[in-house]
This record gives sequence, C-alpha cells and structure tokens, in this order.
Amino acid sequence: MKRIITTLVILVIVIGGIAYVLGGNKKKNQEKTDFVAKGNGSIAVNVAMVSKTVPELDFNVNGTFIPNKELNFLSENAGRVKAVYVEEGARVSKGQVLARIDAEIINTDRETAEAAYQNALKDEARYQSSYATGGVTQQQLDQAKLTTKNARLRLQASSRRLSDANIKSPINGIVNKKYIEVGSFVTAQGTQLFELVDVSKLKLKVNVNESQVANLKVGDKVAIQSTVYPDEQFTGKISFIAAKADGALNFPIEIEVANNIKNSLRAGMYGTAVFDFPKQASSILIPRTSFVGSVSSNQVFVLDKASNTAKIRKVVSGRILGEKVEILSGLTEGETVITSGQINLVDNTPVSIVK
Repeated sequence: MKRIITTLVILVIVIGGIAYVLGGNKKKNQEKTDFVAKGNGSIAVNVAMVSKTVPELDFNVNGTFIPNKELNFLSENAGRVKAVYVEEGARVSKGQVLARIDAEIINTDRETAEAAYQNALKDEARYQSSYATGGVTQQQLDQAKLTTKNARLRLQASSRRLSDANIKSPINGIVNKKYIEVGSFVTAQGTQLFELVDVSKLKLKVNVNESQVANLKVGDKVAIQSTVYPDEQFTGKISFIAAKADGALNFPIEIEVANNIKNSLRAGMYGTAVFDFPKQASSILIPRTSFVGSVSSNQVFVLDKASNTAKIRKVVSGRILGEKVEILSGLTEGETVITSGQINLVDNTPVSIVK
C-alpha cells in the first residue's frame, strides 16, 4: 500500500513539474510573439541603409613554413655500416656519398653473377653453332638464350646492389637527422638512415575563408613577413589552392617562398602572408543577413517608407566579402533593406523598425 502511495506522489510531482515548465515556455513564446507583432499587427524588423562603399580586400594570415623537399632516406641493402661521411646539420649535394655499407658479400655475389653470365654467353654461342649444323633443336637454342637473359638480369641486379652500397643523397639539402653509426646493421626492408630537408625554398601553409579564396589564384605573388627577421623582405608565389574546404570551412593554401642567401628561414617557423590587392571601385554592399533564406536566393525585402511595408525585391548578388555581399543590380543608393525578421514577412507586410 505504501509503495502505491509513494508512486502516486511521485507521479503528481512529475506532472506538476512538466506543467510548470510548459507554462514557462508558453509565457516566453508569448513574450517573443508580443515583441515581433507589436503595434497594429506590424512585424518588428531591423534595417540597413543601401549605400556605395569601397570593398576592402586586403588581408593578412599567419601560417607555418614547411620544407620544399623533405626525405626520410631508407636503406635498400642489408649489411653493416662501414663508414658515415656526414654529421647532422651538414649541407649535402645530390649524388654525394653519405655513408657506405660493407660490400664484401655484395661484391662476391656480383662476381658470381658475372661468371654465370659469361658462361651462359659461351653456352649460347655453342648452341647457336650446333643449331646451324642441325646438332640441337630450336627449343634447346631458345632455352640457352633464356638462360643468358636471366643471367644478365641477375648481373644487373648485383651491380645495382653493389652501387647502392655507397649511400648517396638524392637531393640537395641539409642532414636534419642521422639515425646510423659505424657498425650499425641495416636491413633490406628499409632501415631509416637519414632525414634530409631542402630549405633553399620553403612553403608557407595558410588557411583562408571562402570570401578570401575567391580573389586568389595559383601564381599570384604574395609578400611574406617573418617575426624572427622583421627587417628581411621575402616574396612568395601561390603554388597550391585546395579545391575543397577543410572541416572548419577554410581552404588550405601553399605559398612557395625563396629563402635568402643565408637560408635564415627554417621549417617550423611562423610567417605572415600579406595579400595586397589593387584599389577597388566603389559598389553597393549590404549585410549578408538581408537575404531571404540565403545569398543564393537573390531576394531581399526593401522598406517602403511611404506605407511602412516590406516589398520583396529580386537582386543580382556578386562577391561575398565577409559579412557583406556585393549587389550588382536591383538596389539603388538611399533605399533601405530589411536585415532581420524576414521569416515573418511576405510582400506588403506592415513593419515597424526596431530602434
């Protein structure tokens, strides 16, 4: 019995709480309705004056320098490191020998492959001579030729491995990290040997929004500033513009920057890209919120001052410049557009301006 009474009490409390919340929500909604529909049934709106202004396209954006080329150099042969010729921080040229793998076993394999190839050539010559006199069949001759071809390929592979015993730099750059020492054993599966970076040119990676990326194209020159070297002047060129925005609706951009003679700039430093555009002609700009639904609708409400009503107007929009939108046609200076409350409006709806 007590359990039933307790359950009933709980139900009464819950129902009372729900009724209280619903009553509060109803009161708040009524207040909003009273605010929107105040004064003779007119809709409360915000407005903005239509005027011509000069669009400001210039902007700065910060980013991080990355190397023009970065390579994690891996081993291609198994063996023990016999010599290392460079240290971390050393500048190296393409083709320069960085280290050497003990080539004794590799050299033995090459000599064996060379002997097998020479023996296959002699056998092929004998089969060719015998075939001319009918001593062997065409099939036997073809087999001898195939043996010679396979022997040649093995010799080429052995020669390549012997050449790779001298580990050479594939790029011009700087040894950023060295992972091996004399006596280290490396495998053919790809032991990491060196990390090489080329900072003679760098790339400044930045992100821009949709209104900014619309005015950029690959090849545009950009002034670059560095807080570490404020007196140095750097120039870059846009080398990449992403075709798709990232999760934050920004577009990644890469700017190729030529380093100075001393290669002062380093990968990982911060830089600022200064986008400077020619002065623009004045044009009509209105708030982005003026559009019914979205900018793509190309519809706005204009205030008819004589009757204090909202008139639907078809316009042609141009560039989106931040929170402003360029209007190519459909509006003239001196008119007033409605910037809020459009959801409650239809053509000729009475409105009152919120002061």
